Amino acid sequence: MAASPHTASSRLLTGWIGGCVWYLERRAMQQSPYKVMHLFQNVNEQWITFQHFTFLKRMYVTQLNRSLRQQVKPKSEPVASPFLEKTSSSQAKAEIYEMKPFSPSSLSLSRKPNEKELIELESASVIEGSIHVGKETQDEKRWKEMKLHVDHLPGVLARLSKIKLTALVVSTTSAGFALAPVPFDCSCFLLTSLGTGLASCAANSINQFFEVPFDSNMNRTKNRPLVRGQISPLLAVSFAACCAVPGVALLTWGVNPLTGALGLFNIFLYTCCYTPLKRVSIANTWVGAVVGAIPPVMGWTAATGSLDAGAFLLGGILYSWQFPHFNALSWGLREDYSRGGYCMMSVTHPALCRRVALRHCLALIALSTAAPVLDVTTWTFPAIALPINLYISYLGFRFYWDADRRSSRKLFFCSLWHLPLLLLLMLTCKRPPGQEGHKAEPQS
Repeated sequence: MAASPHTASSRLLTGWIGGCVWYLERRAMQQSPYKVMHLFQNVNEQWITFQHFTFLKRMYVTQLNRSLRQQVKPKSEPVASPFLEKTSSSQAKAEIYEMKPFSPSSLSLSRKPNEKELIELESASVIEGSIHVGKETQDEKRWKEMKLHVDHLPGVLARLSKIKLTALVVSTTSAGFALAPVPFDCSCFLLTSLGTGLASCAANSINQFFEVPFDSNMNRTKNRPLVRGQISPLLAVSFAACCAVPGVALLTWGVNPLTGALGLFNIFLYTCCYTPLKRVSIANTWVGAVVGAIPPVMGWTAATGSLDAGAFLLGGILYSWQFPHFNALSWGLREDYSRGGYCMMSVTHPALCRRVALRHCLALIALSTAAPVLDVTTWTFPAIALPINLYISYLGFRFYWDADRRSSRKLFFCSLWHLPLLLLLMLTCKRPPGQEGHKAEPQS
């Protein structure tokens, strides 16, 4: 007859030790026969090990003292933290209603509160305050529709119309009007400036209306009024219409039809050609340069009523100036333009971007030299404008050679003061009306 496992294993050890082992095995098998059976299935083929002995000893100790057994402790329900962002407002409100904090008035005034009540009162007040703070934090982080106040409306509309860019457009128009070889007419000048400013506001507003989905992806334009929802698209379009209609009307009937036609054409070119072309081809930069070159031509036509060589000269100067200005600006915003999905030279053709900027910096020298030839200025102008033209050409060359952000920033900031100074020098060297650059031939 086969011996039982505990009898067989006890024969491996003799004497007092074997008896102890036999006793422990027997008690363990009686209390939990299925827990240790697998340890003794092959006991006839191997000696008892130290691990087996330790297990049997632990079983014996726990049988003698049941308080040493490991008991499963029920897991307490987690307390919802009021600072969790994902807690819904309804759950937070339910927690506030369920909690009944102690109030100082609930304590009896006839006796002094004990230490336990003070601790409960303090903890309840802390929990209530933390829930209130958590609710305020959730309200702050929750998206809210921005309400437009009447006091903020002028500032919002100024940012919608790009007031700084509009001011630059009006200043170049004023320069074209002042450089025209005719007597200065103050009323016509004011109507021209006002009409050009309104037309520029309308074009910029429509441009922002079309580019809302793309401006939201760019750090440079993500705070525009339409992107942030400060005004509705209907209000933006209505504002653009209220600027375009009287602006073109002032230029057409208050100044002359040619200037009004140029203003209307520029609005169309900026909103319907330049704006959609920014996402299609790098040709948008050249189209945008034409848009920027038209305002001084409008100033010239407002004063003279015709397109002369001087008008094209001023348009050429503004046309060439915009390439170093914008190419240097876009070089530092390549990641932004790429994220917004715009097709710019600095993103798709970086070498061409630098070459074009340098090319038009040098073109400014040639255009300044052509001013006295076309009887717009005296010969003093190309001489005194040569230093600043050489300096911007040098920065354009550094931008072309280095191709880094530092050189692009220097070129961009130089372009900001170069254009006003160049136009001011042209005004100081303006040829007086009626005076020609060459002597009239004597009549016989």
